[in-house]
Amino acid sequence: EIDHTRLSHKALSSVDRVRKYPEFNSMFSNLPHHPHYTLRLDATDPVPNFIDRRWRGLSEQRRETLQKLSGPLIPFSKQIPPDVVFEGGAEHPDSPFQRTVGVQTDYRDSEAQTEPYSPEYTLHPGTAPPELLTLASLMWGRGLPAGLEEVEMIERARKKRAWETTLPPLNDLNQLEQRKRMMDEMERKEWAFREQEIEKLQEARLDLLMQLLQQREVQQEEATVGQLDEYFAQRQRQKEDRLHKIRSDYVLSVRKLLAKRRAVDVKRGKRDVISEHSDYGSQTYAPLSRHGVFPDRHTARSTVTSRLLSTYQGLLELETSLPASALEPRIKAPKPRASKGFLSRSERREMELMRMHQVRAEEKKPLRFLYKKEKPVPRPSTPVVDVPLESEEKKELAVIYLQKLLRGRSIQNQMLEGRAKRLELIQELRTTHALQREEQELQRADKQVTLALQRERELHSTKISQIDAYMAGLSGAVLVDMLDFLAKELVRLQEERRIHAFTLLAERDRRIREAEESGRRQVEERRRREEDEIFKQVVKVHQATVDLYLEDVIIRTIEHTAEDQAREEIHHMAQELDAIAHAMEQPRDSVQSEEIVAELVYRFLIPEVHKITVRDRVFNFCFFTQVEFKAEQINDILMVISNFCPLHSYIILKGYNL
Repeated sequence: EIDHTRLSHKALSSVDRVRKYPEFNSMFSNLPHHPHYTLRLDATDPVPNFIDRRWRGLSEQRRETLQKLSGPLIPFSKQIPPDVVFEGGAEHPDSPFQRTVGVQTDYRDSEAQTEPYSPEYTLHPGTAPPELLTLASLMWGRGLPAGLEEVEMIERARKKRAWETTLPPLNDLNQLEQRKRMMDEMERKEWAFREQEIEKLQEARLDLLMQLLQQREVQQEEATVGQLDEYFAQRQRQKEDRLHKIRSDYVLSVRKLLAKRRAVDVKRGKRDVISEHSDYGSQTYAPLSRHGVFPDRHTARSTVTSRLLSTYQGLLELETSLPASALEPRIKAPKPRASKGFLSRSERREMELMRMHQVRAEEKKPLRFLYKKEKPVPRPSTPVVDVPLESEEKKELAVIYLQKLLRGRSIQNQMLEGRAKRLELIQELRTTHALQREEQELQRADKQVTLALQRERELHSTKISQIDAYMAGLSGAVLVDMLDFLAKELVRLQEERRIHAFTLLAERDRRIREAEESGRRQVEERRRREEDEIFKQVVKVHQATVDLYLEDVIIRTIEHTAEDQAREEIHHMAQELDAIAHAMEQPRDSVQSEEIVAELVYRFLIPEVHKITVRDRVFNFCFFTQVEFKAEQINDILMVISNFCPLHSYIILKGYNL
């Protein structure tokens, strides 16, 4: 209601209804105290008179409350028993199920009613209200036709009604905690839904803002392109104007040159002697050599040659021939100008301005605008009064004083005559006033009594008002305490609800943080286990490395020791065998030696050559033919080769990557 009132006041005081009306007397004025227009409020109301401007929320709330209290009303038709038959129903002819009717109206569809009609409805007593009546608050343009948001709202309302049916009753004290827990959970869900709605609204506003920014950028780009195009067109026009001027000047110069060329052969005009002598650069003062005049040729003509100037005797003769006055200088001092003294710059400027003013005053300027000068009406001549003589003036003053005395005396006589005529009336008035003294005394006594009664009434009313004031003060104090208590209770309830909401939010944040902390803790524990396992594996590897190293050292030591012992034993055995061989060879002859050599060749040398030949053939066959063998053949070949040469078997295995 407050928003409706604020918007109504804003609409009534809107600047759109203010109109500018020009003032014809000062239409072209820019002065603040003579404005060229006035602001007036437009009398025509854009809203029709038949539309109600009051807030409709109260009526709608009242209607919804009545609907909730009395139940929704649905139009219904009275049920007709199946055995009732309308009179004459069988005589009606069979009518078709559908029929086409042509209708032509005088109005267009846009001028007809566009909002659908919602008929009144009644609900049969004793019947449960259907689910459809929960949408009775939706109207055309405000929820109808239903969209996606309305469908989601209907689904939420259904879920909420189903949830309300599952709530434990209030009279069951054992399930109050469960009811409270369910209500808290539903409240958290509603808060989460509201947060989602707010986020959606913010996203929509952000999208709208982005669209507006993009539109503004596009408009700015278009404006910039338009300005650049306008500037380019302006520069092109300036360029065209400049080229046109250059062409016109070129044509004009060409025409002037042609005219001068045509005027070369024309005879010259009459000689102007005055202009030649006034111009010091003319042929009179500086003739040109191409015209046949050489000014330096006859320079000796102006040279004076005299005997008197060339010798000293001649100068003496010239001096004696000249008069004495010619040889004595005579200088006359200049006479001072007749002036009042030194003239300053400002005085000289004033004199110059006065001189220019006199010159301008003497000049007659032509009239710029001809207008008729109206001459004022000549005033009448001032009347002249003749000065009276002093004796006549005194007589006139005496006559005036005498007239005043006579007028005063006549007025006094009139007053006396009127008093004499109305003497009886005066006496009667005096007697009536004398008789009224007793009545006046009685009136004064009544007045005193009335005043006393008024004082008593005022005292009584004062007492009553004081008592009422005391009672009102007591009742006001009680009401103030009660209202103060109720206001504090309301504030306490509001604060309690707000704190409850804050606790719910804090609980939710705590749970979220606990979930995040538990997740981080699990990650840290898993990472710690991984690091411990890595450390164990590294330690195990180090331990195995140390064991292998010690084992290698021990094996090498054992091998070294065994090798030394074997060398000593072999050396000892070799010495023994050598002694035995020497002992055996001493009694042997050459025949026995040849038999021993033949036995060695037959038993050792020939088989060794045969083994080397077979080994080379197998090796060449495997590596040069690159034949694929089965596993059994390869094993047989390797067994044969290994019998002859273990090194070649290793080379073959590496070659076949086995």
